[in-house]
Amino acid sequence: MEVGGGRTMKRSLDVVVAAITLLVLSPILLFVACAVWVNDPGPIFFRHQRIGRGFRPFHVIKFRTMRQAQSLKSELTFRNDPRVTAVGRFLRYTKLDEIPQLVNVLRGEMSLVGPRPESPQYVAHYNPEQRLILLVRPGLTGPASVRYRHQEKLLSGPDYERFYVDVIMPAKLAINLEYVRHHPIWVDLVILLKTVWVVLTPFAPPPVSEAAVRAHTAPRVPIAQDPERAVEWPGAEPIPSPMIAPAATPTPVATPSQGVDPPPVPAFREARAGSGIRK
Repeated sequence: MEVGGGRTMKRSLDVVVAAITLLVLSPILLFVACAVWVNDPGPIFFRHQRIGRGFRPFHVIKFRTMRQAQSLKSELTFRNDPRVTAVGRFLRYTKLDEIPQLVNVLRGEMSLVGPRPESPQYVAHYNPEQRLILLVRPGLTGPASVRYRHQEKLLSGPDYERFYVDVIMPAKLAINLEYVRHHPIWVDLVILLKTVWVVLTPFAPPPVSEAAVRAHTAPRVPIAQDPERAVEWPGAEPIPSPMIAPAATPTPVATPSQGVDPPPVPAFREARAGSGIRK
């Protein structure tokens, strides 16, 4: 586990860079806010629940990139998603829609670099090892974000959300776990530079291995019946998905003579002491 000096240096870098970036980009952010409203009148910002360090829920802030009249039938954006506005496509390509999350960084909910936060319905499918990424603050960018810069280009077809859960998300989590185990401050600086580079250069989707596709198409236990892919955390309620149903956890019934057992402690807390994970 990283010593206090390393944590202090990382947090200091987060605050200084986030504050300076917001100040320098404020004229551009004002122009973007006007463009979002003119292109599709309505709220300028979009707030959505994510799970942060220690399974604590918080709301990320983004510029709204989808049409106000569209329903959020899926949190994932797929290839040629008709819900995305013309301005929204540009913001997503340049990642300008993510800049308001610097406010999350200043609040201490996120870091400049770290695993990208997922919503509760996807965190519910993490296995015990994957939950270790919740030992650190989620990031505005991260190693998996650089690798999968435009993951929507890999998502298409009627079963794109299942493909994300079975193939894309495990690949991203594997990259993020390696970062969580070994992330000195110089690695963060390299990832920040790589992020700028991939935003400014043409994009090519990363290849998907045949093994991953076979795992996606192989017979499997339905997620709703697989206890290894469900988890409870304090203070957060799963958001239902029309395509993926999180595993249901039976609620104990209290009687006058019998109390209700407290909810189980998430596995990552038990593994924390001997994991060697750096914060």
